[in-house]
Amino acid sequence: MKLRLLAFLLFAGTTLVAQHKEVTLEEIYDGTFSQKRLEALQSLKNGEQYVVLNFDRQNRSSSIDVYSYRTGEQTGTLVDSKDLQGVPAFSSFDISENEKKIILATEVEPIFRRSRRGVYFIYDVETKEVQKISENRIQQPRLSPDNNQVAYVFENNIYVKDLVSGELSQITHDGVVNEIINGHTDWVYEEEFSIVRAFDWSRDGKRLAFLRFDERQVPEFSMDVYGQDLYQTQTVFKYPKAGEENSVVTLHLHDLASGKTVEVDLPDYEYIPRLEWTNKNNILSVQTLNRHQNDLKLIFVDADTNTAEVVLNETDDAYVDVTFDLTFLADNSFIWTSEQDGWNHIYLYDSNGRLRNQVTQGNWEVTRYYGYDEDSKRIFYQSTENGSINRDVYSIRTNGRGKRQLTEKTGTNSADFSADFTYFINAYTSATTPTQYTLHQASNGKLVRDILDNNELLETLEPYNFSPKEFSTIHVNGNDLNMWMIKPNDFDPNKKYPLFMFQYSGPGSQSVSNTFFSTNDYWYQLLANEGYIIVTVDGRGTGYKGAEFKKVTQLELGKYEVEDQIEAARLLGQRDYIDEDRIGIWGWSYGGFMSSNALLKGNDVFSMAIAVAPVTSWRFYDTIYTERYMKTPQENPSGYDDNSPINHVEKLKGDYLLIHGTADDNVHVQNTMRMIEALVQANKQFDWAIYPDKNHGIYGGNTRLHLYTLMTNFIKEKL
Repeated sequence: MKLRLLAFLLFAGTTLVAQHKEVTLEEIYDGTFSQKRLEALQSLKNGEQYVVLNFDRQNRSSSIDVYSYRTGEQTGTLVDSKDLQGVPAFSSFDISENEKKIILATEVEPIFRRSRRGVYFIYDVETKEVQKISENRIQQPRLSPDNNQVAYVFENNIYVKDLVSGELSQITHDGVVNEIINGHTDWVYEEEFSIVRAFDWSRDGKRLAFLRFDERQVPEFSMDVYGQDLYQTQTVFKYPKAGEENSVVTLHLHDLASGKTVEVDLPDYEYIPRLEWTNKNNILSVQTLNRHQNDLKLIFVDADTNTAEVVLNETDDAYVDVTFDLTFLADNSFIWTSEQDGWNHIYLYDSNGRLRNQVTQGNWEVTRYYGYDEDSKRIFYQSTENGSINRDVYSIRTNGRGKRQLTEKTGTNSADFSADFTYFINAYTSATTPTQYTLHQASNGKLVRDILDNNELLETLEPYNFSPKEFSTIHVNGNDLNMWMIKPNDFDPNKKYPLFMFQYSGPGSQSVSNTFFSTNDYWYQLLANEGYIIVTVDGRGTGYKGAEFKKVTQLELGKYEVEDQIEAARLLGQRDYIDEDRIGIWGWSYGGFMSSNALLKGNDVFSMAIAVAPVTSWRFYDTIYTERYMKTPQENPSGYDDNSPINHVEKLKGDYLLIHGTADDNVHVQNTMRMIEALVQANKQFDWAIYPDKNHGIYGGNTRLHLYTLMTNFIKEKL
């Protein structure tokens, strides 16, 4: 009987092993583990309905369909390209404020990260007539509040078209590529201030405010594009590297009736990262920053008198972040977010910039500001009140009272509110739960209906027996740092395993969060199944633990963050189940800068590193990002040089893999080429790979599979 039982157990064990599936790189990158996402939706003003852009690939058409929040059922269609003569399938849309007209985008081509140009049409919802804005590929078309005019940018100049008469007016005439830009931002504003359209209609549609960029003194950067032709071409654009000249940016007001344009004289500034008309027709709000970005001014410009008044001024020893968190109430008082008390919180100011009250407070961060409901007088926001790796959604009165938690499940909750704040769609995820979409009442968080749960993905994952992501903290250099760890699914505490670390570590970032698998997490599971322990630690300089923790790296990027990664690796290497002689690290972009530094400065701890698209010297990166944290190289040469990997190549002892795309307009391949030359001159051996015509994301076709195969093989060979 005992022999039979033993045989049964052996057979059962064999069966279990046979059922266990090993994840492959091909599965990771062919979409096997893709989550279902809710289509990007836009609420209609009635708050009861939303619209979604749907594609019919078979018929090469697209439509904007209307759905009910409460039932999820389709209730109608705003526009279908099949019904529009001469209009191809549109890829995006913009509904006017009164929802009577829609801008439809076709033949769109990307320029940089956020900028696009395309052929645009205007559809009249009531008459069902369609009108092409221009025969040219234009940028950033924007309807006037009364829908009678549309402004746009073409070849760096602003145009306004009268949709009733068809008359076209050219507002500016001096736009020249790589010299003068009107109404559209330059490369560095687009990348670092996250804005592209640099003009705005006044509330009454009588004026147009716009920015003019004079980039003639900005040095040019060129990238070779290898393509398929016999000779390569070049992309040439203005890119201000740290310490170099920025565009000279000026603010202008154009009066539509008179046709006159005036320049607005603003108090001393370097940058104008935001402009937005207030609820008063003649008052424009403008935000300015000095070059060090530690002096932010909110300015009200009176368009009637062309005068500017500073209504709010925030300063900081390090820097002041620019956000989109600005809402004007009916009386022109405004809601604003700030780190002025050491944590990011919500504030209410009157129309003259006098503080009414701090709405939220505590040793936690407001991580998203969703908006203000005029009817209920409540502000809606997301925060870390339930721990820095979690997110919940709340509402609160403007006086700071009556706070309500609108989400219940521990993990990461984010909300998409209907236009009138009747409902919100909650996207919930955790380390064990793929994204679940549910509809809730905004007044109390009560569940209305389930929308999408991704349970099919959980069924797909079940045979793989993936290891859980274990969250904890590790005490490093006087701080309790957030950490997650993935162990092999057959983990044996009596064995020793190589350790492979990932980090990003950029200022204000977060890599340790209570969210479900990203694409890289599946790769980490593959590596764990190969016998590696995977760890991520968020060190000093990362976000959501207060301004002091985040800003400690000021003037010395790559010092404290690297010290924390080295010490964390050292402490982990002391654990019985980790082989201290086989510790590797990798990262992308800022993370590549970090992994390079960790291998060089921590050469007694790390034996291997992979750096993808790394910054190797902050002297090579742009003004706005770099100087925000480092000031200029002229002011802070040691801060730039003491912590740049390119200056520590002689310390290389372990195995090093450098990877970059040649069409990276962000972190230029120059970083890797200069690092290579420094390593060669120091007679240090290393591995490297270049991906032709690939940008900072290094993707397209088979690229990602090739990249991760390369890195996987390197890890298995070297660690």
